[in-house]
Amino acid sequence: MNCKNCDKYLNGTQKFCDDCGAKVIQNRLTPKILAAQVNEEFISIDNKFLLTFIDLFKKPEVVIDGYIHGTRKKYIDVLQYFAISLTLAGIQVFLMQTFFKESLEFSPEIMKAIESSSSQKHNPFLNGDFDQLSQHQGLIYILTVPFSALATWLGYYFLGVKHYNFTEHLVLNLYYSAQIIIITAIFSILFLLFGLNYLIVSTIITLPTFIYFFYVLKRLFKDSFWDAVAKFLFVMLIYFGIFVVIGLITLIVVLVILFVNKL
Repeated sequence: MNCKNCDKYLNGTQKFCDDCGAKVIQNRLTPKILAAQVNEEFISIDNKFLLTFIDLFKKPEVVIDGYIHGTRKKYIDVLQYFAISLTLAGIQVFLMQTFFKESLEFSPEIMKAIESSSSQKHNPFLNGDFDQLSQHQGLIYILTVPFSALATWLGYYFLGVKHYNFTEHLVLNLYYSAQIIIITAIFSILFLLFGLNYLIVSTIITLPTFIYFFYVLKRLFKDSFWDAVAKFLFVMLIYFGIFVVIGLITLIVVLVILFVNKL
């Protein structure tokens, strides 16, 4: 018998391929086998996904620092974990747009206040409909990770902590972002089932995400509480500064384009 993945010859007693490491599958798919595989990969208490999810709360430094330094069997791969989080976010958006569409709208009181403001005449969100924004939620998550990685890398670099390079800070922020996306998706769906507005849900979840980010950085860099607070605030200052710079550059580009078009 040959391996179905790399075509290497296997003897009849092998359970895994010596060459590519793939599991030898001899049975045809049945509902029972498919259910067992789903349980093994995502539900059982000893699977990598659940273990990674739990330990990113209990001991995030073990998961993140371990992956950076080559321990990559016990926990799920960082890119795979981030991909799973984006899938859950996609499910969240689908449910909101299909069953909880009203949750994406402002309350009548807030809408009335917005409409009464003359400065909001050309506001693209004046109708209170965030369908377009939510449809690009996954892309927004992906684009923000490099900026948060740049902020942590620059922040700790300027403070003299240089034992992680930019790519390793990217791993840190991918794990953190994936964990936050998963938690946000799960709690958003649960809160929406109770009829809460999505904007309210987002506000409730925002503060814990910053607290968790502080917790991850403190555990990973093994700082005292006040040192961790100071470094965290410095990182946040750089993070928001990056977006201010991007906003200014975008504004300048737009103004230049408008000026050129008038010539």
